[in-house]
Amino acid sequence: MQLTPEELVSEFHDAVMELYFARKRIVVLEAENAALKAQLSATTATTATGDGGDQS
Repeated sequence: MQLTPEELVSEFHDAVMELYFARKRIVVLEAENAALKAQLSATTATTATGDGGDQS
C-alpha cells in the first residue's frame, strides 16, 4: 500500500497526537502510582509498629 504525501502527513500527525496523549496518561499514572506506594508504605509502617490496630 502506498500513501500520498497528504496521507503520510495525516498518519504522522495522528501518531504524534496519540503519543502526546499517551505521555500525558503516563504522567497521571506515575503520579497515581507514587501516591499508592506512599500510602502502602505508610500503612506498612503503621502495621509494623503496631499503631494501626483495632482501638475498641
